[in-house]
Amino acid sequence: MNIDQQSPIDALPNINLDLLPVPDGGLRAASDGLHRPRILLLYGSLRPQSFSRKLALEAERVLLHLGADTRVFDPHGLPMLDSCDKDHPKVRQLREWSQWSEGQVWVSPERHGTLTGVFKNQIDWLPLEEGSVRPTQGRTLAVMQVCGGSQSFNVVNALRVLGRWMRMVTIPNQSSVPKAWQEFDENGRMRPSPYYDRVVDVMEELMKFTLLVRGRSDYLVDRYSERKGASAAAALALAAGAVETTQG
Repeated sequence: MNIDQQSPIDALPNINLDLLPVPDGGLRAASDGLHRPRILLLYGSLRPQSFSRKLALEAERVLLHLGADTRVFDPHGLPMLDSCDKDHPKVRQLREWSQWSEGQVWVSPERHGTLTGVFKNQIDWLPLEEGSVRPTQGRTLAVMQVCGGSQSFNVVNALRVLGRWMRMVTIPNQSSVPKAWQEFDENGRMRPSPYYDRVVDVMEELMKFTLLVRGRSDYLVDRYSERKGASAAAALALAAGAVETTQG
């Protein structure tokens, strides 16, 4: 949890909380325990007045109200991919937090028609598989973008492709905030608007999908081709062991 604890009324003054209940626990799988859904938020700018960071923090406030446990990764100090070893502290933190998460929120500005290098570098550091650990597979994902000008969907579309490549369950809803510099006040809070309501919608949907998927994700992403490969590898290992025993 990154944001200092506030009462829901103070934290979300622009939401009618009577209309935003915590998602029904009936969505929980029997095996997922009673812990709060764990959500990791990533953003894609190093600017002091980063609007993607402001949007990520606004999303975090909604998630906290909805009962999530949250972490916001700060990309400052994360080296470029392959410029250092994976044991770099920021790389370890990113990978550990991704593994900790059950769902993620990706927020990037649009730059030259697509997501930023700052954002992409974070995803590039996350392997599809490392040993038996898959830091993203089976986790839910919500995608959002901020625009400096008119509304665009280039980034959320690119993030959806990236999420599919990382084997994540990307929810249907998404958010694109145009002229982001107009949508936040001097305290960094998002002003009430249909764009803000959409952010609330996306976070509510993410929480519901996360409750629905977690505890079932291993089953949902279990693949025939992978089982076939594992079976062939086991048979090969068994045969190799038999040969060694015979020769010994």
